[in-house]
Amino acid sequence: MARKKKADSATPGTTENTENPGRLKQIGLTYKMAKRVDRRIGWILSAVGLGTFGVLLAIGLLIGRPIYLGLFGVLIALLATAIVFGRRAERAAFSQMEGRPGAAAAVLENMKRGVSFTPAVAMNRQQDIVHRAVGKCGIVLVAEGNPNRLRTLLAAEKRKMARVVSDVPVHDVIVGDAEGQVPLRKLRSTILKFPRVLAGGRVTEVNDRLRAMGDLLSNMPVPKGPMPKGLKLPKGQMPRGR
Repeated sequence: MARKKKADSATPGTTENTENPGRLKQIGLTYKMAKRVDRRIGWILSAVGLGTFGVLLAIGLLIGRPIYLGLFGVLIALLATAIVFGRRAERAAFSQMEGRPGAAAAVLENMKRGVSFTPAVAMNRQQDIVHRAVGKCGIVLVAEGNPNRLRTLLAAEKRKMARVVSDVPVHDVIVGDAEGQVPLRKLRSTILKFPRVLAGGRVTEVNDRLRAMGDLLSNMPVPKGPMPKGLKLPKGQMPRGR
């Protein structure tokens, strides 16, 4: 019985110990990924941490409270280092994703704040893709690929949506670094800057209509073979097989 109690009492501690190394391992992997792109990240994080701590410690020495501001400086230095590390790691991740098919989809999938995302609503053989996001700003079509071919895809998608939600504003964004395009790292902020014109319930309604339209088009039967010339079907009737 005593052995069982000892094993049970050690279980919660074991869970905590396995969670902490997991988080530390994730931070370590993120740091290695960022360092492959940003070689100076280690020096920059050290400078931010030590610089923040040094400034607060110097202020503490001047006002006669070095211990108090020294401890406070440690907390602020850790916070500043974490913020800088997060931003530079995010930049490194975007730089690795840029130019790859589906990179915009990864950004849109992580967006929250009432944005509904549907990937690859339009695509061609050259792997030019159009994604759709529905939020309080209306409908946002995010395209990635060749700009010349994407214009055709965007125009066709807008015509298709106009049959269902003609009264909802539609924004189109082409991801890229050329003039008139939006860089991948600025895609999220660009969408959030669009004016909000729809309420939360209206967003859900528009998204449901668009999804129903997509399901209807995907389930439409496609005839096998060419239709005979001059064939006219009576209105309201379907041909019956014998």
